[in-house]
Amino acid sequence: MGRSRGGLTSKLHLRVNEHGLPLQIELSPGQMHDAPMAELLLQDLPKGTSLLADRGYDADWIRELIEEQDCTPVIPPKS
Repeated sequence: MGRSRGGLTSKLHLRVNEHGLPLQIELSPGQMHDAPMAELLLQDLPKGTSLLADRGYDADWIRELIEEQDCTPVIPPKS
């Protein structure tokens, strides 16, 4: 649990397959940025995977981590 303007909050970070079925679930404090959770979620990706993530994961090091595993990042840029 983390403290934010709304009180105590938390975030769920999920890795799902192409059918939307959960493969991995991580919990973090609500005020924590999304990017630090990427290292946990992006381990052992199947080669050739296209990985879709939201803009909270838009960082060069995250894209490199995905590409090092012969996968394609599909992440919208931050505005």
